[in-house]
Amino acid sequence: MRELFGDASKDSEWADVRLRVRGQLIVAADAPGMSRDLTGLTLLEAAAVPGDRLAGDALANAISQAIRLPADPERVAVAMSGGVDSGVALLRSLPNAVGVTLRLWLDPAGPDAERACCSPDAVIAARQACHALGIPHVTIDARERFRRAIVSPFVAAYARGETPNPCTRCNDSFRFDELLSFARRIGAAKLATGHYARIVEHDGTFALARGVDEAKDQTYMLAGLKSEQLARIAFPLGTSTKTEIRAEAAAAGLAAAKRAESQEACFLAGGDYRDFLTRQGLAATPGVIVDGSGKEVGEHDGFWRFTPGQRRGLGVSASEPLYAVGTTPRTNTVVVGPREALARTEVRVRGRVAPGARRVEAKLRYRSPAVPATVEPTASGFRLTLDEPAYAVARGQAAVLYADGTVVGSGVITGASR
Repeated sequence: MRELFGDASKDSEWADVRLRVRGQLIVAADAPGMSRDLTGLTLLEAAAVPGDRLAGDALANAISQAIRLPADPERVAVAMSGGVDSGVALLRSLPNAVGVTLRLWLDPAGPDAERACCSPDAVIAARQACHALGIPHVTIDARERFRRAIVSPFVAAYARGETPNPCTRCNDSFRFDELLSFARRIGAAKLATGHYARIVEHDGTFALARGVDEAKDQTYMLAGLKSEQLARIAFPLGTSTKTEIRAEAAAAGLAAAKRAESQEACFLAGGDYRDFLTRQGLAATPGVIVDGSGKEVGEHDGFWRFTPGQRRGLGVSASEPLYAVGTTPRTNTVVVGPREALARTEVRVRGRVAPGARRVEAKLRYRSPAVPATVEPTASGFRLTLDEPAYAVARGQAAVLYADGTVVGSGVITGASR
């Protein structure tokens, strides 16, 4: 026999839940605010019981780490964000589905936390979507682990003069590790998510492939997933368009059918990354802006506020458009120049590339089109020779390689040259 306790608060309100459990069976429950008595239910069954918001939060906190289930080849863990995509992923994973939401750290000073995919309101929306279908929902509090694994390295990368992409790092080294760990704990054969991507298999090796909806394709953000992870993942939306998904959600009466898209870099909570970095301790230290010849043309208040390709906010007057070309953290210097100065044809990447890959399409930023390139493996990753120059190549961004729509390599850009 063991006792489980969970509590939750919001403003001046507070709720708590106390359970006495034998194995996975609740033998006594003190859970005011839940819609029914939890005594006699398993922990998984209790996770499907609706209740008041705070009572539901308290129950989730009590049981999230205690649920353990034997393997079931039909069970599917479904990552829920409260949005329309995860809602339809849940519909397509019925009937033996278990919803799970990661609660991640958000900047408390951010102006619009509720747009984030991991906000408290998003957790509630995900729970309600599951309960409306009679499906269990579990919340995993990963706030501090997320802050250490993703947020702190994000800040450190900017301090080194890089332009990191926290979403790619989160997916390949944190989020899916957490979700797959939960799936194993509840004996689920698969983890389903609402991403627009596909998984292809050849001779027992699994690879990521672009989704049918090119405008929504998310393989760039997921490219770091390994074959052994992909073997346990399902992307139910990969063969559908966003329009089809919204129509399916509306037809099913999902509350999320018209919900707005969640934002990128969720922990910024709708704020500007420069303001966030200032709050995280990066100093607004005055420095100089120089042109390609080293001539001083302006001043700035922190090199980390600038990224290659940036045009707005330079504070420099010139007869032609100028762009941030690069920074020198050691001297707190920003270099600017015309667009031609941004051109790069060789890119060095720390990462992995499939054996035999030679000619690829290389995507060097999330919102930039892929460019044809030749790839050559190196001791730490690979080198790209681009058929045509790419502009705004930045250290710290992800490079993702495609061949016939399938991801054949990915990594972090460490440098580039003309």
